[in-house]
Amino acid sequence: MILRPGADDIRLIGFYLGKVLLGLGLVMLIPAAIALIAQEWNAATSFVIGASLCITVGAASDARFHTRRPLTWAHGMVIVALAWLVGAVFAAIPMYLSGRFTDPLAALFEAMSGLTTTGMSVINDLDHTPISEDFYRHLLQFAGGQGIVIVVLSLFAAGGARIATLYASEARDERVLPNFIRTARFIFMVAGTFLVLGTSALFVALLTTGFTPDRALYHAINLFFASFDTGGFSVMQASMSYYHSLSVELIVMVLMIAGTLSFGLHFALWNGDPRNVLRHLETRTLAVTSTIFFAAVCFGLLRAGTYDSVEALFRKGFFTLVSAVSSTGHQVNVGETYLSDWGVLAPAAIVGAMAIGGMASSTSGGIKAIRIGIAFKTLLHDIKRILLPESALVVTTYHAGRRTTLRDDTARAATTILLLFLVTHLVGAMVGLLYGEFDITQTLFESVSVGSNIGISIGVVSPEMPHGLMAVYIAMMWLGRLEYVAVFALMGYVFSLARGKAKA
Repeated sequence: MILRPGADDIRLIGFYLGKVLLGLGLVMLIPAAIALIAQEWNAATSFVIGASLCITVGAASDARFHTRRPLTWAHGMVIVALAWLVGAVFAAIPMYLSGRFTDPLAALFEAMSGLTTTGMSVINDLDHTPISEDFYRHLLQFAGGQGIVIVVLSLFAAGGARIATLYASEARDERVLPNFIRTARFIFMVAGTFLVLGTSALFVALLTTGFTPDRALYHAINLFFASFDTGGFSVMQASMSYYHSLSVELIVMVLMIAGTLSFGLHFALWNGDPRNVLRHLETRTLAVTSTIFFAAVCFGLLRAGTYDSVEALFRKGFFTLVSAVSSTGHQVNVGETYLSDWGVLAPAAIVGAMAIGGMASSTSGGIKAIRIGIAFKTLLHDIKRILLPESALVVTTYHAGRRTTLRDDTARAATTILLLFLVTHLVGAMVGLLYGEFDITQTLFESVSVGSNIGISIGVVSPEMPHGLMAVYIAMMWLGRLEYVAVFALMGYVFSLARGKAKA
C-alpha cells in the first residue's frame, strides 16, 4: 500500500522550493543591475518584476514551511524534479515580459533550454537582443550547469546531510570530497578558475579579430558560460560562424572538453593525478567512441564532397563532433547544411555522438559515457559466462575513480537509463512526424539533440515551431537533464497523493 505524503512532507518540499526561488531571484538581480547601467529600462523592469516574484514567493515559503526535518531519498528526488520545473517557470517570467517571445510557452522553452544547458532557442531577433537579456540567458546556463539546487543550497549553507540527498537527486554520481558542501564549493572553484582563464583567453582572441574591448569582454563572458557549462546559447544568430576565428574556436573547444569532464576527474587533475583520468572507464569510452565517430564524419564528408581539406575537416567536422560529444551545441554550420550538404554518414555519426553525450557528474548531457562503458562491459561479461565452464567464476571490473566490480544492479541501472533515453528519442521523433512538416531525418536528429540536452539544430526548433512539439521538447529537456529517476519519483509522489492511503 502506498502511503499518502502527510503535511510534514509537503512542508519540507515547500521549504526547499522556497530556497530555490530565493536563489533564482538573486540571479535575476544581476541582469537587472546590468540593464540599469545600460539604460535598458524595459529589460530592467522585467527583471525586477521576475526577481520580486521569486523573492516574495520564496520568502513566504521559507517562513510558512520552515522546518529542520531531515530529507529522505524520496524527498530529495521530488524536490529536485519540482525545482527544475518550477524554476524554469519563474525563470521564464522576465523572458516573456521582454516581448521577444511569441507566447508564455516559448518563454518557458527558452528558460528550460537555458537551465538544462540544452541551448536550443526560440527567441525572436537574437542579433538585436538587449545586453542584459542576452546575458541572463547565458547566466541561466551557468546556474543549470552547476545544478540549481546545489547552487542555492551551497549559497545558503545547508547541512551536509541535506545537500547530500539533493546532490545525488540532481543526477550527480560522484562525491569528490567527503563533505558535500565542500564538494559543491570545489565545483564552483573549478568553474571560477575556468571563468577567469577562459574569459581572458577569449578576450584576447576576440581583440585580435578586431573586436572593441567592451564587445570583446561581453562576448568572451557569454562564450565562456555557453562553452564550459555546455549550454550552447549564442550571442548572435550565426553562432560560432560569426567570429571567423580559428583561435576562438580552439579556445571554445578546450572549454567544451573541460565542461564534459566529470568533476571527479577535475579533482584528480587538480591534485596532479593524470593516471586516474587516463584509466577511468568514461575517459576510455569517450576516446574510443569519439575516434570512431570522427572517422565516420571525415569519411562521410569526403565521400559527399562537402569538404576536402584538413583545415575544413577540423574546423567543421571535428568542432561539430566536440560540440556534440560535450553536449554544448555550438554550431559552425547553418542547421540545414547537415541535411543538404553533409550526406548521410556524417550526420548519423553526429547523432550517435549526441546520444552518448559526455561524462556523468559534469555539465554535459546525454546517456553518458559511463553507462555506455558499463553496457559494453556487461556484454563482455555475459559472453565470458557463455564461453567459460559453468563452474567458472566470472568477475568483471572497471576503473571509475577506483577499481570497481561490475554488479548486476549497476548493469541493470545503466541499461535501463540507456533504453529510456532511446525510447524518448524515438517518441520525440514520432511526435515531430505527426505534424507533417518534417521528415524522419530532421525529427530524429532534433529529438536526439533535445532529449540529450545538446542543442545542435537541424532547423526544426524555431519561433514558428508547432506548440505541441514545443511542449514535448520542454518535457524531453527536463527528463534528459534529470535522467528520469527524479521525475519518476515525482510522478509516484503525485500518484500517492491522489490514490494512496493516508498516513496515520
